[in-house]
Amino acid sequence: QIYSNMSEAERIAAVKEKVADLKSQIDAVRQEKNDKTMAATASAGGPLKEIRKPPSIKLRRHLKGHFGKVYAMHWAGDSETLVSASQDGKLIVWNAITNLKTNAIALRSSWVMTCAFEQSKGHLIACGGLDNICSIYNIGGGQAQLTRAEKELAAHDGYLSCCRFIDETKLLTSSGDSSCLLWDVQSGEILQTFSDHKGDVMSLSISPTNPNLFVSGSVDTTGRIWDIRSGKNVQTHVGHISDINAVHFFPDGNAFGTGSDDSTCRMFDMRCYGEVNKFGLNSMCGITSVSFSKSGRLLFAGYDDFNVHAWDTLSNGETHAFQLPTPHENRVSCLGVNASGDALCTGSWDTHLKIWA
Repeated sequence: QIYSNMSEAERIAAVKEKVADLKSQIDAVRQEKNDKTMAATASAGGPLKEIRKPPSIKLRRHLKGHFGKVYAMHWAGDSETLVSASQDGKLIVWNAITNLKTNAIALRSSWVMTCAFEQSKGHLIACGGLDNICSIYNIGGGQAQLTRAEKELAAHDGYLSCCRFIDETKLLTSSGDSSCLLWDVQSGEILQTFSDHKGDVMSLSISPTNPNLFVSGSVDTTGRIWDIRSGKNVQTHVGHISDINAVHFFPDGNAFGTGSDDSTCRMFDMRCYGEVNKFGLNSMCGITSVSFSKSGRLLFAGYDDFNVHAWDTLSNGETHAFQLPTPHENRVSCLGVNASGDALCTGSWDTHLKIWA
């Protein structure tokens, strides 16, 4: 009734004004609660334990075998095996202990952007990219060379940016068409569509404590928490001023980390519905990938300037805990800590993967 005497343009302007007012009220409440820094809260109970740094953390394995830029890697649940995807049109499965290749998969499209290992048995591998298709391969048959996908999941209207298995039967994908999809691996059917993002979805991460929740990061600068059961966006976290390229859940499932083109990594907590820490250097350099250590004390981030920085999540976020010594000779495109928490793998456009421990 308030808007009944207004023209349509006036009604739109009035509603926009009301939304802006509500947003400022929400921001005011958030700022009121944001009364302490993470560093002050963490050190209130006494001095913090020292972080293990290089030279005790050093390069342990150097994986060579790709002939094109490495775009993605993902650890298997056994913490020894990993898969990497490269622009040479190959997926390679590696044993990180022996340094040996165990499988090579020739892809139909060389424009691959993501790959994922199924975590419970480690038989299934998914990948996708500019072909808009998520291809699933079964390496459980013992074949060293695979050429045919067991399943091809086609429904996205844009490139596939990330894929992750929930279990052997269900898989999540994110895409440049601004949506995420939940798939039934056996039937190839879409079980749920998540489409609230306003730009390309670049990354997703499944909660380690509740497989019904996942977080996605997008070029619309938001990180969104989704509930698979309802298909709804249950939280939207803002703060970044440029594309979010990577997201990763904190080990306890209550928070998540992000990496963005705005040169910062940030940590958002679902319990307080807001940003709890921000990590940034003075240089303008985009972040391509993020991963937490097993304890959550460290957030590893891969940068466009060939570097990998480790951030202390309990610090003020202004200086890094340490930097890996000359990790790569080109852009660091992907990284990940294994399930046991004792190794970090980094992959780069220099065609190499490296294991640090």
